[in-house]
Amino acid sequence: MPDETRFLWGAATAPHQIEGNNINSDWWTREGQVPGLERSGDACDSYHRYEEDMRLLADAGLNAYRFGVEWARIEPVPGEFSRAELAHYRRMIDTALGLGLAPVITLHHFTNPRWFAEEGGWLGDRAVDRFTAYVERVTEILGDVPYVATMNEPNMLAMMMTMEQQMLRRQQQQSDVWQSPTVDNDFRPQLPAPDTSIGEALVKAHHAVRDIVRTHTDAAVGWTVANRAFAARPGAQEKLAELQYVWEDLYLEASRGDDFVGVQSYSSQWVGKDGIEPHPQLPDNTQVGTAYRPDALGMAVRHTWDVTGGIPIVVTENGIATDDDTRRIAYTQEALRHLFAAVDDGIDVRGYTHWTALDNFEWGHWGPTFGLIAVDRETFERRPKPSLAWLGDVARRGRP
Repeated sequence: MPDETRFLWGAATAPHQIEGNNINSDWWTREGQVPGLERSGDACDSYHRYEEDMRLLADAGLNAYRFGVEWARIEPVPGEFSRAELAHYRRMIDTALGLGLAPVITLHHFTNPRWFAEEGGWLGDRAVDRFTAYVERVTEILGDVPYVATMNEPNMLAMMMTMEQQMLRRQQQQSDVWQSPTVDNDFRPQLPAPDTSIGEALVKAHHAVRDIVRTHTDAAVGWTVANRAFAARPGAQEKLAELQYVWEDLYLEASRGDDFVGVQSYSSQWVGKDGIEPHPQLPDNTQVGTAYRPDALGMAVRHTWDVTGGIPIVVTENGIATDDDTRRIAYTQEALRHLFAAVDDGIDVRGYTHWTALDNFEWGHWGPTFGLIAVDRETFERRPKPSLAWLGDVARRGRP
């Protein structure tokens, strides 16, 4: 189990968004078929440049790095596991440990092997068995990893699956554009609430692999949940409770037997009697159209603590889409102030990993920039931003 006295200060990434050329995944296929989506392509070429990325984080003063292993690389066809890819991810873990970075490993970050999607994905008859077999094999390289998240944001994954089902039912016209759920702007309809039957299927998969991780590793195991930090308008408390359940609490309640839960927070949203209110157009909205709400992190942590009944928390994602790094520092400083106010009130928070380490591919779009490090998409040169050094200084002090 991880050292509970060591607070994690780090940054987070997802394999498909930074590695490049993840050609066996369902997302690579989607990028080539859906109008309006940009290609991930080489991404940030972190598959080859991971040591440089980790060294930049460690040299800045951070002590943790959250990254994922890519199922589509490890099991490119059903039942055939790549020893070379398993060795690649083990080298990444060894590199992190050698640099003094605690590896926080995510086993599934939105992307599936293409063959898994073709079998029916998470609603297929063999979904749990397939995921279990993958986790059995990948945990062979995770023995000394301190934290393992089985899935990233299952509530957002359920929402994406709900959206796709709705579009299929409407027999979408060729002119329809599948919109990435991370681009919450005025050019797309309100996101659909996740179908709870899909959520329950993901809960079943999470619970099926939880003990596998515990048996084969020394890691604390949990999953990460996207927290919307909903706030109710007067008279909308009943609607708030209804929406909190389908968007978050179904997944938070499923965390009650876990060792930790990952909180992922970016902004807050109002709920009125008729439902979630869209973000109004304001000058200080982020690049993805969300409200500038650094206080949302404190709201998210407190709500998660209450619903889970006191499961230890790791902030696995928090950040802002902006091309103004001064604004990134201001946002993060305020978010951390609210986080540590919750800590001072007795909430057990074990770490903070900023989203994201690198300016990367944001699920169909290259425009939004969340990174502590800029990346030249032609040369792949890394250019650390002032926010990286600032966060490293915070990490050395131990508080904002």
